[in-house]
Amino acid sequence: MNKSMLVTKRDGKKEPIDLDKIHKVITWAAEGLDNVSVSQVELRSHIQFYDGIRTSDIHETIIRAAADLISQDAPDYQYLAARLAIFHLRKKAYNQFTPPSLYEHVKKLVASKRYDKHLLEDYTQEEFEQMDKIIDHWRDMNFSYAAVKQLEGKYLVQNRVTGEIYESAQFLYILVAACLFANYPKESRLDYIKRFYDAVSTFKISLPTPIMAGVRTPTRQFSSCVLIECDDSLDSINATAGAIVKYVSQRAGIGVNAGRIRALGSSIRGGEAFHTGCIPFYKYFQTAVKSCSQGGVRGGAATVFYPLWHLEVESLLVLRNNRGVEENRVRHLDYGVQINKLMYQRLIKNENISLFSPSDVPGLYDAFFADQDKFEALYHQYEQDVNIRKRVVKAVELFSLLMQERASTGRIYIQNVDHCNTHSPFNAQLAPVHQSNLCMEIALPTKPLNNVNDDKGEIALCTLSAFNLGKIESLDDFEELADLTVRALDALLDYQDYPIPAAKTSSINRRTLGIGVINYAYYLAKHGVKYSDGSANNLTHRTFEAMQYYLLKASNNLAKEKGACPLFSETTYAQGILPIDTYKQDIDTLTKEPLHYDWESLRQSVKTYGLRNSTLSALMPSETSSQISNATNGIEPPRGYVSVKASKDGILKQVVPEYKKLKDLYELLWQIPNNTGYLHLVGIMQKFIDQSISANTNYDPTKFPNDKVPMKQLLADLLTAYKYGVKTLYYHNTRDGAEDIQGDIEVSSSDDGCEGGACKI
Repeated sequence: MNKSMLVTKRDGKKEPIDLDKIHKVITWAAEGLDNVSVSQVELRSHIQFYDGIRTSDIHETIIRAAADLISQDAPDYQYLAARLAIFHLRKKAYNQFTPPSLYEHVKKLVASKRYDKHLLEDYTQEEFEQMDKIIDHWRDMNFSYAAVKQLEGKYLVQNRVTGEIYESAQFLYILVAACLFANYPKESRLDYIKRFYDAVSTFKISLPTPIMAGVRTPTRQFSSCVLIECDDSLDSINATAGAIVKYVSQRAGIGVNAGRIRALGSSIRGGEAFHTGCIPFYKYFQTAVKSCSQGGVRGGAATVFYPLWHLEVESLLVLRNNRGVEENRVRHLDYGVQINKLMYQRLIKNENISLFSPSDVPGLYDAFFADQDKFEALYHQYEQDVNIRKRVVKAVELFSLLMQERASTGRIYIQNVDHCNTHSPFNAQLAPVHQSNLCMEIALPTKPLNNVNDDKGEIALCTLSAFNLGKIESLDDFEELADLTVRALDALLDYQDYPIPAAKTSSINRRTLGIGVINYAYYLAKHGVKYSDGSANNLTHRTFEAMQYYLLKASNNLAKEKGACPLFSETTYAQGILPIDTYKQDIDTLTKEPLHYDWESLRQSVKTYGLRNSTLSALMPSETSSQISNATNGIEPPRGYVSVKASKDGILKQVVPEYKKLKDLYELLWQIPNNTGYLHLVGIMQKFIDQSISANTNYDPTKFPNDKVPMKQLLADLLTAYKYGVKTLYYHNTRDGAEDIQGDIEVSSSDDGCEGGACKI
């Protein structure tokens, strides 16, 4: 290379290129890493240099060169590239590698209105100096490259127009902790801040996108999931659309229950007009969802729910597919189809299903959720009534259409509404669960709005987080982590703003949390067990028992301090009923693992003192935030040892944890012979999880005759999920071969669903 070549520094000055300086930075970044070569990075970088190049461009070139070398044989390049990226990021944020003092940093960002002014009102300079001693900025060096790019792209406070970045990750973590524990007594809050900071900055606790991107800023809406129910009236439909716009603009993913809307051709105003049916209103909701870009953090997305027995169901099931014309398709929403035992029985017995407009069958829609016996009696009664408009279809044909559309779009989801109400933390008579959320892991009560300021309606919000199973050495580790997470998320409910009264009513009265897991695939590999053969069943039972037990214990302890949530009386917990009392007994055929914790003492304590939170657990996809922790996402098996994820920052490669040591123990997605073992595990988890689980079904057509998955198999898996108490099913993934070009490489990209959606914690 020409050593007289000039570079342009960050301040605009020019000077001769200093190859030694570049060499030193790469050597520093490579320190302590296995199987990485400084000269390889340099060789890949040099060919792209030119006279007058900016030093920032050189740095980015070196980072890209290191990132290109990430492979399963040399996974540590993901840390080399990350360290170079951290160096670059800090130079951009602070004009130097060493971060400023926390107090000076906070003062500066409060002055520029990028941080919440309450930080300086709630804490003294001395307390900020104490927090500064807690921070370990070298923990930045534990991020993978994919994590740094996600932080840069989504979470760090920045100007999204100019690309300026104003902070680095450890400031993010300490200030989230400071905001959440600000109202704790002064003598104890720094201890909580330290413990919470240590847990999140060492990846034991994973925080969701809204919290990482929003807490410490003037924006105060951090719930990941919003559930909005729509009544069968124009006022309610308009109020629903208004609520969607408000929450999409504040980074939330939306679930909309539109099942009450009457069918096409129904009478309006005593026969004065015919109803236009569901589709025009779904289009209206779609427009509301796509009206805001969520500040560049992610695009708006929603799942709309309706019952399988709705008179328009055959038209609704095909709304996402590529056939048909724009007038009869609504392709930019996802759909949740609601089913119960009676529907499945009709399928198994090869009988018919009668379709009704909810407006024509009084009481049927409410009974569908609140009372299964009453639903069945009313359903039979209305089937016999010749005066009620209905259509009769073969159950197998209707279920086949459902599964065909689920298979072809991947985005028709399933909600088993009876399981959501019989194995529920809510008393279905007082607070029935009518819907789920964008990613199918939330199951909370809702009530329709009649206008946006209606405080009689109920918008359910759920605030999420996750435990990193890869960091769990003993199941009793959950005790400390559960206490910290429950306290932090519960404080968030009081800290955040509520743009709509119905959301505040629900959140403050029910105080619902959804705490899940990441890195389950690594956890199984580390313990030498698999998804497919039953070997993980007992471990999974022990793990999720411990998790739910300690979450309930933490919430019970918090109730002793601060009181139970105001609507605790509407939970089954108030009756002394726990998840271990209402699960599907078929699970007992999958594992003989006994209960290991003192549930009876906990039951008595919950009856005596209550719970601070109506719900505590939900298993979400956590696609993005798992990358921050360099973990496998949620409960899913990885598709490859190296995942290659397309983002707006380009291709991000991430290697599964401890690949070299555990590569023979990981069970990759397409190595798993069928869905059965996975669905068994989801059922075992659901025994303890009080909300629901974002669970996927996966199909490799090459494993079937003529490379076609038979309908019989799709229906069998649906029935297996139902049999073992699974409440919800999320994506239907079909192997298309595209990700197999390099054998063990996974290729995926963001989409407008939960890949970029709010419940990606």
